[in-house]
Amino acid sequence: MLVPLTRQKFEQIIPLIATGQQYKYYWGKFSNFLQRLLVSVVSVVVILLVKALFGLDFGPILFFLGVLGAMFWLWYPVFQASVRNAKCRRYKYSGFFRGRILDWWITDRLIGKQETVNSKGELVIVENREKRINLEVGDDTGFSVELDAPLRPYHKAIARGQIAEMIVMSNRADLGTIEDFSDVYIPNRDIWVNDYPYLRRDFFSETSRRIREDQQDRPRRRRRKYED
Repeated sequence: MLVPLTRQKFEQIIPLIATGQQYKYYWGKFSNFLQRLLVSVVSVVVILLVKALFGLDFGPILFFLGVLGAMFWLWYPVFQASVRNAKCRRYKYSGFFRGRILDWWITDRLIGKQETVNSKGELVIVENREKRINLEVGDDTGFSVELDAPLRPYHKAIARGQIAEMIVMSNRADLGTIEDFSDVYIPNRDIWVNDYPYLRRDFFSETSRRIREDQQDRPRRRRRKYED
């Protein structure tokens, strides 16, 4: 089932400014925080050196740059998430898709390599791998998409045939060509499968509920019309 969404609803579900979950995603690990903090410190030091060595004093402009640099560690995750959201929002049309899980499987992804020395003094390269769950989601029209995400313990409840919902995006008004799609929600298990949390989950859940109620009401309206 594919239901077109209005532009207003689409922009509610995928907001321009980062949500809390999106901010957390780009906040990253402690090492990522340290990298941003280092950039902040270097930025402030450079501004102070430029002012001291060249005697430059731009007043409000220099103050603004100083605050921007000092707070880089805090605002940069918001910027990263907002840029990623904007890439989705560039699509002109969108739709709510409800299908089923056609298949799923587990894979390993190489996420980095680390050089170390063993007890014999030999150089050893250690590969860092991450287990990921892969889903194929589709419907009886033949449409299907594949996505992968980091494997989580609660993913063990996923099974073939379960209902799966997501937002699809296109530049065609009839949604004849799907160019991108969001994370996947499995309502009967309350499970989200995603790498990056594109959706405002409260707005998505409300949209899902209204579409489900509308689909349930249609047979009743048809029966009443027939009985009349």
